[in-house]
Amino acid sequence: METNKQQVQSTIKNFKLPSFSQLPSMGLFLEQTVKYINSALAPLELFQITPAMISNYVKMNIISSTTGKTYNREQIAYLIYITIFKNVISLNEITAMFELQKQEYSIEVAYDYLVMELDNALQYVFENKKSLSYVGGPLTEPKKLLKNAILSLAYKIYVVKYL
Repeated sequence: METNKQQVQSTIKNFKLPSFSQLPSMGLFLEQTVKYINSALAPLELFQITPAMISNYVKMNIISSTTGKTYNREQIAYLIYITIFKNVISLNEITAMFELQKQEYSIEVAYDYLVMELDNALQYVFENKKSLSYVGGPLTEPKKLLKNAILSLAYKIYVVKYL
């Protein structure tokens, strides 16, 4: 059991979502987008996205339609956001959270904050830290909402990894 715990902690400690600038700058076709996102999230073992899911998100106007059949950096960031949070909140809640984020932050700023807070929350939960580290500027309502959703996600990942 201790070896498994050490492996899990090592996996989480080494996990890092790509920053916005590290997301593919060239458009990816649907299958490439699915492979990229699933590969980026694979160490967490919870998250999967399918071509059908992406097509549905486009049909539902949750993400914009492709340009020339490829998904750009912004769309990929949104898809990672959706794929992560669909494990803890509904699609309607994810959409509402999107809208709050977009009112105050660019997609790049919001996504990079997600990356930093997820890393922060995972280290807090898996390493049993006494408190969360402070990330970013002032704690606005959209940031507070995102931070709490991320904490819920980190706790869920913890439970799933150890069961």
